[in-house]
Order: sequence, then C-alpha cells, then structure tokens
Amino acid sequence: MLKAVLRGLASASLAVLPLTVSTPAHAADTLSLTEAISALPVAEESGDGYDRQAFRHWNAGASPSDGCNTRAEVLIAEAVEPKCRLTGGRWWSYNDQVWVTSASGLDIDHMGPLAEAWDSGASTWSAAQREAYANDLGADASLVAVTARSNRSKSDQDPAQWLPPAAEVHCRYVAEWVGTKLRWSLSAGQAEAVALRDVAVGCPEQTVMYEPAL
Repeated sequence: MLKAVLRGLASASLAVLPLTVSTPAHAADTLSLTEAISALPVAEESGDGYDRQAFRHWNAGASPSDGCNTRAEVLIAEAVEPKCRLTGGRWWSYNDQVWVTSASGLDIDHMGPLAEAWDSGASTWSAAQREAYANDLGADASLVAVTARSNRSKSDQDPAQWLPPAAEVHCRYVAEWVGTKLRWSLSAGQAEAVALRDVAVGCPEQTVMYEPAL
C-alpha cells in the first residue's frame, strides 16, 4: 500500500523511542457493513480506571532507524504534497472535507478513541497491547490525520454521540470504526450498535475489510 511505502521512506527529526509492533494473528477478512456490525459483540461499557497514559503513544513507529515517531509516520504517509522533515505539505481532512497546509493544524485521530477502546475491552489488555493499539500502523484506518477542530469535537465519543460533520463520509467513517473494533476484538455498547445499524441502512454497497491484530 502507498502508506506503507511512504512510511518506509520517511525521515523526520524527532526523538526515537522504543518500538512495540503488533503482529496480525489471522488473515484479512472482508464483510458487508451490515455483516460487520452484526459480528461486533454487544456489551455494557465501563470506563472504570481509565487513564490515557495507559496507552503509550507516540512510539518510534514502523522504522525506528528513520527517526520518525508514529505521529510523523502518519503525517508523512497521508501528505498529498509531502515535504522533507515535515516542514510543509498538504493534507486532506476527510472528516470535514477541508485541505490543511500546516502539520501543526492536524491531529492524529485514533479511529477508536483510547477511552472508547478501554471501555470496550482494552482495560483487560497488557501494557504492550495497549501501546500497539495506540500506535497501530498496520491498518490505514487506525490512525488518520484530520483537523484538530474535528478531532477535538469527536473527543472520545462513539458514533451514537458523534459523526463527522461531512455527511457524505458517514458510510466510510462507520465502516472504518467497525473495522477497527473487529481488528482489535473490541465490543460495542447497545446505543452504539443501534447507531451503527442506522447509518448502515444508507450504505448498501459499503464493505469492511480488516485484519485481526489480536
């Protein structure tokens, strides 16, 4: 994939930290959006004990020797007009359908927010598994460069509480949300599952492709 190639070539002057890599345990699967939602276990969510620091990020990324942390890897990979050492570039923030020309105006969105992951099953994971989740470069949808405004509007909300302001990307967003949860064997809350099914009604051609990480 283009993103993987770009990440392999990237170089940025950022601190190198230890790397934790998640190795997929199973082959990739593709389902219709409706089938994928049905495959999600529905369970009561609990945020008890959540601490953002339980998910160590950003680590050294896919290639520790290149000096890029995970944030830099995503920015370089998603730049439509990449520039050396992240001094410039151009990015498309699909959540709100706008161009961004400064990396400082971007956040790296965890498709499944860290608090949401904790509530949905990550509270039982090891520290290494949570670090792998927080720095997941193995799936394009896991980490997405978007405007800081849209990412902070989303915060840790699930699709029952927040969808991208650009209605035309709701099918894609929900598919990527569900794919991320299936990839990491996370559950959905009851209201979340209802909201996902409601969106899926308007997305008859949408598919979900994911490769399990656990």
